[in-house]
Amino acid sequence: MAAIRLPRFSRAELLFSAKSFAAAMLAMYLASRAGLPRPFWALMTTYVVAHPLAGAVRSKALYRFCGTLIGSVATVLLVPALSNAPELLTLVLALWVGLCLCISLFDRTPRSYVFMLAGYTAALIGFPSVQTPLALFDTAVARVEEIGLGILCATLVHSIAWPVGLAPTVLGLLDRTLQDARQWLGDLLQPAGRRADADPQTLAADRRRLAGDITQLRLLSTHVPFDTTHLRWTAGAIRAMQDRVAALTPALSAVEDRLLALEQAEGALAPDVAAVLAQATQWLQEDDAARAQSLQLLRRSIRALGATPQHSPWSRALRIGLAGRLEELVEGWRACARLRMDIDEGLQGALAPRRTAALGSRVLHRDYGMALLSALAAVLAICLCGAFWIVTGWPMGSAATMMAAVFCCFFATMDDPVPAIHGFLKYTLWSIPVSALYVLVLMPLVQDFGMLVAVCAPAFLLLGVYMARPAHFMAAMALLFGVAGTLAMHDTANADLVSFINSMLGQVIGVVVAARVTRLVRSVGADWSARRIQRATWRELGEMAGASQRQGAQGDAYAVRMLDRIGLLAPRIAQAGGSIEGVAANDALRDLRTGADIGVLQRVRTQLPPASAAALLGGISQFFRQRGRGRMQARPASLLPQIDEALSAVLGAQHAPSSASRSAVTALVGLRRNLFPDAPPRLAAAGQGASR
Repeated sequence: MAAIRLPRFSRAELLFSAKSFAAAMLAMYLASRAGLPRPFWALMTTYVVAHPLAGAVRSKALYRFCGTLIGSVATVLLVPALSNAPELLTLVLALWVGLCLCISLFDRTPRSYVFMLAGYTAALIGFPSVQTPLALFDTAVARVEEIGLGILCATLVHSIAWPVGLAPTVLGLLDRTLQDARQWLGDLLQPAGRRADADPQTLAADRRRLAGDITQLRLLSTHVPFDTTHLRWTAGAIRAMQDRVAALTPALSAVEDRLLALEQAEGALAPDVAAVLAQATQWLQEDDAARAQSLQLLRRSIRALGATPQHSPWSRALRIGLAGRLEELVEGWRACARLRMDIDEGLQGALAPRRTAALGSRVLHRDYGMALLSALAAVLAICLCGAFWIVTGWPMGSAATMMAAVFCCFFATMDDPVPAIHGFLKYTLWSIPVSALYVLVLMPLVQDFGMLVAVCAPAFLLLGVYMARPAHFMAAMALLFGVAGTLAMHDTANADLVSFINSMLGQVIGVVVAARVTRLVRSVGADWSARRIQRATWRELGEMAGASQRQGAQGDAYAVRMLDRIGLLAPRIAQAGGSIEGVAANDALRDLRTGADIGVLQRVRTQLPPASAAALLGGISQFFRQRGRGRMQARPASLLPQIDEALSAVLGAQHAPSSASRSAVTALVGLRRNLFPDAPPRLAAAGQGASR
C-alpha cells in the first residue's frame, strides 16, 4: 500500500501565510475594538492586498484604498438620488461599473486596480443599501474605514515582519533580460559557420523570451517606488533601461537580416564584414575600462563599411545598412551598461541620475474594442441580475448583482474569461461545506477573540500557504473568499441556515449570469486575438508612414509597444498549437523592424527627392492602412521600384555620404528587405537610376 504523501511547503510560503494571518487577526481585533459594523471586511482586505513581496503589498494597498474611496463617493452620490427609481439606479450603477472597467483595461498596469475597484465597490455598497438609503452614508464610511484598517494592518505586518524586497526579483529579471539580449547579440557576431549551426527554434524562443521579459519587467517595476529597500531610488533608471533594451531589439533583428542578405548576395560574408564582426565581438567581451578605450576604433571600423564604391550598389547599400544598425547596437549597449551601473549605485542609497526620459507604461498596446466589449458585458450582466431582483423581490437579489459586477471585472483581461469564471465558481462551491461548518457550527461557539483566532487558524493558515504559489493562487483565493464572505454574515446577525442558503444561491446565480453574458458578448479565441493584435500593428505602421516629419521620433515608443505585442502574441500562438493562420512570430519581428525603418526615414526624409519621399511614404501608408482593415494582403508591386529609385538616388548623391544620408540608406534597405525579402537586387550604379 502506497504511503500517503503530505504536501511540502517552503519556508517562504509558511512565512507568507503566517504574516497574512497575523495581519488578518490584527485587523479583525482592531475593527471589533473600534466598534466598526463589519470587522470581517477588514479581515478579507488583508488577504486581498497580501503578496509575498512587500513593495507589491504597499502599492496594492494604496491602489485599493484609492479605488474604495472613489467607489464609495460615487455610491453616496448616486444611490440616494435614485433610490426611488430602482430600474434607473440599476442602470446607472451598471454604467458606472462598465466605465471604470473600461478605464482599467486601458491602463494595463497594476494601477488599473484603482479603476476596477472603484467600479465594483459601488456595486458592493450600493445594491445592498437600496432598501435602506438613509443608512448609505454610514455604510460607505464604514466600508472605507474597514478597508483602510485592513490595508494598514497588511502593510505594517508585511513591511515590518521579515519583509521580502523587490530587489532580487526585479534585478534578477533585469539581468536575465540583458543576458538574453547579449546572447542574441553574441550569436549574431559569431563567424558565419557557427551562426549557421545555431538552432533556429532556439533563437526564436530566445527572441520571444526577450520580448516577454521586457513586458514583464515593465509591469513589475510599477511596484518599485513602493519597495522597502534602496531599490526605490532606482525607479527612473529601471524604466529608462527598459526602454533602452526595447530599442535594441529592432536593431538586433535588423542586423540578423542584413547579415543574411549579405551572405545571399555574395555567397559568404566578405573579409571586411567578418573583420568588423570579430572586432565587435572582442569589444563586447572586454571589461568596462578596456571597452571604453577601444570604442572609438570600433566606431571607425563600423563606419568604414560601405564607405568606398568598390562593391556593387546593392552590396554597398547592405554594408551601409549593416553599419547603421551595428552602430545603434553599440551605442544602445553602452547606454544599458551605464544605466545598470546607475542602478547599482542607487542600491547603495544614492539617487540614480536620469540619463534619458523613460517612456513609461503609456506606450503599451491597448485594445479599445475589447475594453468596450468587456464593459458592455458587465453592464448587461448587472442589469439582468437587477431585473430579476426587481421582478421577483428576492431578498438576496443584491448578492447576484454584486457577484455579476465582481466577476465581469476580475477576468476581463483574458481572451475567454469563461473557463476562469467557471474554475472560480467550482472552488467557491467547494467552500460551501467549509463555510457551513464555520457559520452554523463553529462560530456560535466562539466566546472571545482568542477562540476566534483558534477557530480561523486551521483554514486560513492552510489557504494562505497555497496563495503563495502562483499555480494554486486562484483556487486558494476562491476558497478563502467563500469562507470569509460567509463569515461576514455574523456582522449582520444573519448567520442562520435560511440566510446562508439564500446568500450562496445569490452568489452562484450572479457568477453564472456573468459567465453566460461574457460568453455571448466578448469571449474570443486566441487566434482571433492574435489577428486583432497584428491588425493593430499594421494600422499603426500606416499612421507612422503617413505622419508628418516631426512625428518620426516616436520610433522608440513604437518599439516598446511592438515588443509588448510580441509578448502578447507568443502565448496565444503557443495556445493555438504553435501556428495561427496568417500570424507568425517572424511577422511580428518584421513589423518591428519596419516600424523602426519608417521612423528613421521620417526623420531623414530631406535626404530624398521630395516627390520620391512623399510617394514612397504615401504608398507604404496606404498599404498598411488597407492591410489593417483586411482589404489588402499582397504588397503592391509599385513600391519596389520606388524604394530602388530612392535608394539609388541617395547612394549616388555623394561619394562621402553624411550621417543623415547613411541613415536614409539604412532605412531604405530595411524597408526593401522587410517588404520584398525575396526580390532580386536591381540597383543601378550610382547616378544612373534604378533599372526597370
